[in-house]
Amino acid sequence: MKKTLLAIAALTALTSGAAMAQQQDGNWMVRVRAVHLDSANKDSTGLGLSINNKTMPEFDISYFFTPNIAAELILTYPQKHDVRSSALGGKIGTLKHLPPTLLAQYHFTNFGAFKPYVGAGINYTRFSSVDIADGAADVKRNSWGGALQVGFDYALDKNWSINFDVKKLYLKTDVSLAGSKIGTLKVDPVLVGVGVGYRF
Repeated sequence: MKKTLLAIAALTALTSGAAMAQQQDGNWMVRVRAVHLDSANKDSTGLGLSINNKTMPEFDISYFFTPNIAAELILTYPQKHDVRSSALGGKIGTLKHLPPTLLAQYHFTNFGAFKPYVGAGINYTRFSSVDIADGAADVKRNSWGGALQVGFDYALDKNWSINFDVKKLYLKTDVSLAGSKIGTLKVDPVLVGVGVGYRF
């Protein structure tokens, strides 16, 4: 009997929590995530160029136009990467990249506390502090490309939620040597993130 009462109490608490969670209806949401960047590193220069994978912080701001439609701006600070060449035997320099991304999202609202979403948009990447092959090599500083996203928020109460998010960015840059273009490096990373959100 005690086990039955405990099960009923737990079910009631979960149902109550889900009902409360569904009341997340503020127009704004902010999230912080830890994101792992995994680069595709497709290189047409013949040098076997690549940048290292890394885990980094991410911050985003979302605005909900309706319960289903939102726009999300994703930000971080310039991330430093090692540049490697398999043809030249290892690390040949470093660079930084700053990749703000703007996405339009559709949020599914009929799953209670579980709130999945999909998104698509555009990524702009600014490369800076480029130091490759003692200055003999360089990359184009600006890159524009598409971005795709799938993820979910799980509402804990009317404001707080936990978040899981996967993005694919289409990011490439031209590579030059002694002032002449020698090919393109496609970073095209997949970013997998977990974090927390606050809606208000």
